[in-house]
Amino acid sequence: MLPDSRRRRAPQARPAEGAGAQQGARVGRLVLLAATQLLAACTGGFMAGQRPPTPPPIVNPSATSSTVLNEDLLLLQKLVQGPPSEQAEIVANAQRDYDTAPTPSHTLKLALVLGTPGHPATSLTRAQGLLRELMANPEMLLPGERALASLTLSQIDDHLTLEAENLRLQAESVRADRERMANANHRLQTEMDENARLRKELDEARAKLDAIANIERSLNERKPGSSGR
Repeated sequence: MLPDSRRRRAPQARPAEGAGAQQGARVGRLVLLAATQLLAACTGGFMAGQRPPTPPPIVNPSATSSTVLNEDLLLLQKLVQGPPSEQAEIVANAQRDYDTAPTPSHTLKLALVLGTPGHPATSLTRAQGLLRELMANPEMLLPGERALASLTLSQIDDHLTLEAENLRLQAESVRADRERMANANHRLQTEMDENARLRKELDEARAKLDAIANIERSLNERKPGSSGR
């Protein structure tokens, strides 16, 4: 049996154990509360009943590029096949969109319109300038737009190069014709001058012969005995 003093102290240990258990439970609740608040903060208040934000739509660059490219090609088809009034409207709309917001897509559309032959507003040199500006920063275009811009610029460059070469050849041909004409005129003038000189010399020779003939005739008339015959 325990002494009376130990028997009286033994029950005092139970309150201490009970207090430790209560303190542990309190700490656990605090940890759980902190974790809950942290989770709520990380999820933007989802634990408070808020709905999560709608995720942004997934953009497929290939599909978008194909759609834009198809629209541009249909526009060019209308431009080529449409009447003058529709052509003028398409050009005006493309120019207005570019003036309002000169985005890469609007710039490309205006360049394609201006670079398409067969309508009064065709301007290959201006289209070339716009396309060169776009190709200086090709990453601003969609893949299909970039390919179309590169192909159109290459075709316009080739066309303008051939046109410049044709103009050069025409100018050279005109210059050569002028030189040939000038040379022919010079030769003709030289021959005319030569003929005039020869005609003058011939006239002078005839005049001399006539003068000699007149002198001989005069001498013959003055010979003796010529009067008696």
